[in-house]
Amino acid sequence: MELRAYGIILRRWWWAALLPALVVSGIGLATYAQPMPAYVTTLRFFASLPPTTTTAGSFDPAYYSWLSSEYTVAALADWVRTGDFASAVSANLQPDGVLLEASAVQAALSSDYARSMLSVYVRAASQADAAALAHAVTRVLQTQNANVFPQLGGTPAQVLALDEPVVALAAPGWNETFALPLRVLAGLGAGLLLAFGAHYLDPHLHTRSDAEQLGLTVIGQIPRRKGR
Repeated sequence: MELRAYGIILRRWWWAALLPALVVSGIGLATYAQPMPAYVTTLRFFASLPPTTTTAGSFDPAYYSWLSSEYTVAALADWVRTGDFASAVSANLQPDGVLLEASAVQAALSSDYARSMLSVYVRAASQADAAALAHAVTRVLQTQNANVFPQLGGTPAQVLALDEPVVALAAPGWNETFALPLRVLAGLGAGLLLAFGAHYLDPHLHTRSDAEQLGLTVIGQIPRRKGR
């Protein structure tokens, strides 16, 4: 089919091509809500067991310090994702006058680690809550880690905060930015399918080529009037 034929089809069925996009746009605009701001900060920590003395003939203490540091950081990263840690942070926030349920704290935190560095990511609805959460997370990691790791033998791990938390406004998410445009594009795609489907199912003859495709011999054609 020539490009001109596609143009003729779209000119005839333009309303069918635009209808889904208009419906999707109308629903999207009617249900649109301004995304809530979110504030984020990243905390970074080093952690290790307290240094121990060694006797002559022992293995290199530096090697085992680094090795234990990696295991300790991995365990702390797992602890940050638990409800127990969220409950501890929630309780630690109360003296500061910040009341956040443990479930809300757990939803606001995520963690990761690489080698001997622990990273904790905080996301909250307000700048004040994000800052309070960051400080509470640091306090809990530094003072309560021996309570949940029996493998440490009751000796708390040393957790060192590498920098002060800097709270910033988070950039809008991909879904918030492109959801409506993508839906409109999907509506246009559905409209094109609808237009070509309507053309395919249309039983009327509109052009000379339509008649010739049925094997009919065309002996004359009434030209269109200008303006029609």
